[in-house]
Amino acid sequence: MADSHTPEAAQTPETAQDLGAAQDAGAAQTTEAVQTFEPEGRAIPFAEEGAGPAVVLIAERGESIAYLGALAHSLTQEDFRVVRIGGRADEESASSPAERAQDVVDLLDQLGVGDAWIGGHGHGGTIARHVALEHHDRVDGVLLLGVEPLQPPLAAGLPVLVIQGTADDVTPAQNGRTLQESAPELVSVVAVEGAGHDFPATHVGETSWAIEDYLDWD
Repeated sequence: MADSHTPEAAQTPETAQDLGAAQDAGAAQTTEAVQTFEPEGRAIPFAEEGAGPAVVLIAERGESIAYLGALAHSLTQEDFRVVRIGGRADEESASSPAERAQDVVDLLDQLGVGDAWIGGHGHGGTIARHVALEHHDRVDGVLLLGVEPLQPPLAAGLPVLVIQGTADDVTPAQNGRTLQESAPELVSVVAVEGAGHDFPATHVGETSWAIEDYLDWD
């Protein structure tokens, strides 16, 4: 993350919306096949594509990773390596966010990814924060696509980008503002105007632009 960024609320520009329309149309049709990682009997769905700095996207609870495919592909067009990760096939077998966080790290080990920006949508963001807390040396920063309330504390010293839909009624935008107020030196917030909870799928271009701009990888 470049020094020019300061943690503040922002909205994606109209140019990003225009870009998003083109990206959404093309990227949605070009996604990598879902695979399954099965360490010690755990069945963890994932997909990997692209080359460059690694970005992990953890899906919302109960959702297939397919809905994050267009966002992942859009990021690969900007020279990122993107790993999408879902919950275990038997989600009841992972009784805690810490266990889900270990699933993420075990998969990164399998893929040979030493460190990454760890991101997640909704509850996936909660898992991302646990990864940052419990495996600090593997995490470059945290990307939260919507913020759940009552999450774990922020990992010391790691930058956090919050992207949130202004019309999200599942993870309301106020959650992100509250998190930023708790650690203004670490947390930046970008608003996707008019977007609901599914904005990573419905507003792909704006979401991708916010991530690319924050990470300064042109």
